[in-house]
Amino acid sequence: MDLSPGDIVEGIVSKVTKFGAFVDLKEGKSGLVHISEIADTFVKNINDHIKEGDEVKVKVLSIDEKGKIALSIKDAVEKKEEPKDEKVDSRFEDILSKFLKESNTKLDEARARYNQKTKKRNSRN
Repeated sequence: MDLSPGDIVEGIVSKVTKFGAFVDLKEGKSGLVHISEIADTFVKNINDHIKEGDEVKVKVLSIDEKGKIALSIKDAVEKKEEPKDEKVDSRFEDILSKFLKESNTKLDEARARYNQKTKKRNSRN
């Protein structure tokens, strides 16, 4: 079995450690799924997500010159694209626009106060 980065294959978890899980692939090859590649969410305890003997689908991330295979479980799973909520987008735009207007008004007022103070100081000299 010729593996190359980007391939998605199935394997069986042979060992779970605190930093990741080793997965046995076909033809006696194995690779490591780092803890950061287990799930899209933060993984505090790897044993909450994966156990020895689990059959998993993994994506080959890289193969180094020594033959070490880096794998990912989270990249092997097809991600569902969330529909965009037009109401949320337009609401955000409204809030941002209001913030910018208020911010510019406050900045103009602060500049005017500063200019008034500096004019008084300069006129005394």
